[in-house]
Amino acid sequence: MKEKYLELGVSEKVFDFGAQIERELKERFAAIDETAEYNQLKVIAAMQKHRVSAECFMATNGYGYNDLGRDTLEEVYASCFLAEAALVRPQITCGTHALALALLSNLRPGDELLSPVGKPYDTLEEVIGIRPSKGSLAEYGITYRQVDLLPDGSFDYENIRKAVNERTRLVTIQRSKGYQTRPTLSVARIKELISFLKAIKPELLVMVDNCYGEFVERAEPVEAGADMMVGSLIKNPGGGLAPVGGYIVGKKECVENAAYRLTSPGLGKEVGASLGVIQSFYQGLFLAPTVTAGALKGAIFAANLYERLGFPVFPGGSESRHDIIQAVTLQTPERLIAFCKGIQAAAPVDSHVTPEPWDMPGYDSPVIMAAGAFVQGSSIELSADGPLRPPYAVYFQGGLTWYHAKLGILMSLQKLYEAGLVEL
Repeated sequence: MKEKYLELGVSEKVFDFGAQIERELKERFAAIDETAEYNQLKVIAAMQKHRVSAECFMATNGYGYNDLGRDTLEEVYASCFLAEAALVRPQITCGTHALALALLSNLRPGDELLSPVGKPYDTLEEVIGIRPSKGSLAEYGITYRQVDLLPDGSFDYENIRKAVNERTRLVTIQRSKGYQTRPTLSVARIKELISFLKAIKPELLVMVDNCYGEFVERAEPVEAGADMMVGSLIKNPGGGLAPVGGYIVGKKECVENAAYRLTSPGLGKEVGASLGVIQSFYQGLFLAPTVTAGALKGAIFAANLYERLGFPVFPGGSESRHDIIQAVTLQTPERLIAFCKGIQAAAPVDSHVTPEPWDMPGYDSPVIMAAGAFVQGSSIELSADGPLRPPYAVYFQGGLTWYHAKLGILMSLQKLYEAGLVEL
């Protein structure tokens, strides 16, 4: 085994260091496999309940009227996530699009959006209008209020209560950390926050940005009381097979509102052809629990390896996990760039490419991204990225298999070691 890693460029010293970390994680990995088994059975039960058949995989085009595969898949998603309804479409281009769709369809001029968990992910700043952009919520007269988490990562209940007012219509809760070093929210913590909010104002709508969180736990945010749960199909639920797409699940009225915004008033969910990608959506969902488990093992391996080297990691190596993202504070731009070069070098696609920082649309700082993926931008596949700004944290996620995630982490350490940026 060691010889194969040496062939791929991992030195003996790096391999041995990683092997020691891996041996210590056997019990933790066994628990992840149990969760994956539970979620696998959950997905199969939903597919059987709605009688998924070969006919569901047939492509449709044009208007897409009476698309059996599309409509059945949305029933499967709703059942799997214990929701009233679902919108699962290739016409939803990414996670940010899905979130914007949910917000723009369920807010009206004069309403206010509240984030009780601090600043949202960078690409949502223009959606909201924190940074001015065409078509933002701000342009439609929708205001925004934010309550930051307390220094220890807990909810600031006193100021959340003060922030809820007569115009507060929708609350957005970002489960994952984004480009921040704050705790990812467990389903239990999300439930606690939703219960608090609904006690203040029962008619509030609560949307959870569930990106990177699907199938990490046995329960999902809809079970915690969320009115909407939103995500991307090129993250966890697509299982690495979905080539595009996003989803919204939740209350029927909220999902219908999103469908009318996605297509047109009067048309809603009735149109939108599946265009030959529907089989990959089904098969990706089927594989998602196992694929997510592999990515989760990679994140925990990374946390323990870099924590042992003295770097701050979020979450910590022994902390409970609620998404697949691992943040490592590398403290210098040189280390951040070297880490990403290692991830790229471990890729099955474009391993010969050298990632460089650039001014990506939707971000306010240069960002470096490493991803040799079969699907462009798929962050359930092995990838790492981070903004070139202090504290120079890298955000690692994905790996369609645990073995690939392991190779990526070892290669990231190899590049740091070769450049003299870390000592073993």
